[in-house]
Amino acid sequence: MEIQIRPYQTEDAAEILEIINYNILNSTALYDYEPRTLENQIAIFQDKLDKGFPILVAISNKSVVGFGYYSEFRFREAYKFTVEHSVYAHPNQLGKGIGKLILDKLIHLAKAQKLHTMIGVIDSENQSSIEFHKKFGFEIAGTIKESGYKFNRWLHSVFMQKML
Repeated sequence: MEIQIRPYQTEDAAEILEIINYNILNSTALYDYEPRTLENQIAIFQDKLDKGFPILVAISNKSVVGFGYYSEFRFREAYKFTVEHSVYAHPNQLGKGIGKLILDKLIHLAKAQKLHTMIGVIDSENQSSIEFHKKFGFEIAGTIKESGYKFNRWLHSVFMQKML
């Protein structure tokens, strides 16, 4: 399977939305409750692009098989050198190296933008994502217990950090 990583285009939003909504409905990867609309997702991504943040898509056989981005970690000015990232692969494409390609490219882009650190916020139950991030040099910076509530249970957020 050949995978191409390229910048997001608005035409990618519908396929990306399938991945996002799958995760909203079936996992704790996103702490949203309700599926997003296409219009809402396009607006969310446009806001990130307007602020100068990258959104990448992974393409295989002319289909979106994954995506990733980073954007502001917090809105206060002193945080401008810190970004929070997200990486997703299509649920039928997990374990094929898609996330690795996307995260590697995001790290290179963040360094090129002279950012100082990247943060990943991962549900504590998602041990595969935690281990995945460790392979890229992310370290656990802390856990916020019971920071989310989904699927009738409290969830803990693991903050992982990579110094660039």
